[in-house]
Amino acid sequence: MDVVQLQRQLVDYRASLYHEAFLDEQFTQLQELQDENNPDFVVEVVSLFFEDSERLLNELTKALEQQSIDFKRLDAHVHQLKGSSSSIGAQRVQKVCIAFRNDCEEQNVEGCLKCLQQVKHEYSLVKTKLETMFKLEQQILAAGGSVPM
Repeated sequence: MDVVQLQRQLVDYRASLYHEAFLDEQFTQLQELQDENNPDFVVEVVSLFFEDSERLLNELTKALEQQSIDFKRLDAHVHQLKGSSSSIGAQRVQKVCIAFRNDCEEQNVEGCLKCLQQVKHEYSLVKTKLETMFKLEQQILAAGGSVPM
């Protein structure tokens, strides 16, 4: 595949992530902070999001496995995940976290368990989509092209 085709594919793919509400304008703002002095800025920030999210998802899973659930602690973890997903523009993860926090407030164990599964699913989807986008960007650079914004 030539550079122009790869660039077109990237533009279309990125547009689909916005259209399907995986990403919002916060991701665009993140991209605008990247420049030639820090060309890996977005990848680095998103990688930190991945690490933090996986740690939080593990914490949430452990918290919901307890005999006596500490809903304040659970809510604090969900709040963190909501904040970090919001900061990179992972809109669908953020929206599930809002419902999750409501279930924490109501101490609704079944609702929390359902939201945990939903947030894991949405996180997994956005992670795969972003990794695919980053691979496309790398292919373009390796072929001697520039990544379109």
